Amino acid sequence: MTNHYFRRTGETTFEPTRHSEGAWSPEDYHFSSLAGLMVYEIERSRPHKELLLSRVSFDILGRLPYKDVEVEVEILRPGRTIELVQATATIAGRAAITARAWYLAASDTSAVASVDAEPLPAPEDCPERNLSDLWGGGFIGQMQSRQARELKPGRGATWLTSPNELVEGEERSEVAEFFARIDVANGINPQQSPLEWAFPNVDLTVHLYRQPDGQWTGLDTTVLWGSDGIGLTSSVLHDVHGPVGRAEQSLTLRKS
Repeated sequence: MTNHYFRRTGETTFEPTRHSEGAWSPEDYHFSSLAGLMVYEIERSRPHKELLLSRVSFDILGRLPYKDVEVEVEILRPGRTIELVQATATIAGRAAITARAWYLAASDTSAVASVDAEPLPAPEDCPERNLSDLWGGGFIGQMQSRQARELKPGRGATWLTSPNELVEGEERSEVAEFFARIDVANGINPQQSPLEWAFPNVDLTVHLYRQPDGQWTGLDTTVLWGSDGIGLTSSVLHDVHGPVGRAEQSLTLRKS
């Protein structure tokens, strides 16, 4: 058994393991694994380590077939206090995902810090939850989860972690590991059964106001479905120390 999502095969190319396999189809990636990989490569490319990650917006440009992937990173707006970085994931010769990341200069604002999101109970104080009861695929199968708040259609909170590393034999990235679980938010407390409805997200936008600890990703999630085939999954993001930011996912809704 492997203990990683990807193995590097070149400077920018990667081979997936079954831990990256999708929940909607075993022939596709789970987007979470690719999101984590892209943030990993963005972080690895950083020339100014003193800048902190503030936002990443991912756009999913089509299917994510379960094949080797190339991730290329470029700086769109260089700077010593503000910088914009872009990553592109290419699969089977087609750009499959683009991600844009804003990095901002750090400063001590502890005296005026204000966060009103309610912390989640610690993972060790929450009962175990088996996401494979709801979803298939290797990515969900390797995930460890704990139920942090009562679950009901469209509302709930869940802690997620994984025993596996992103890239085989390479240095860990706390923020990339944290990102590698955020996209699961759309499936932890859906409005309707995935056996009867499809509700994939076409994007993921994450805003951070603190750099996360990568041990656990906490998702306090609300799912809203509109009347015109469009939905929104919104999550307050937590690590083991408290709230760290927010995530939003746009959904396309259709009856199976």
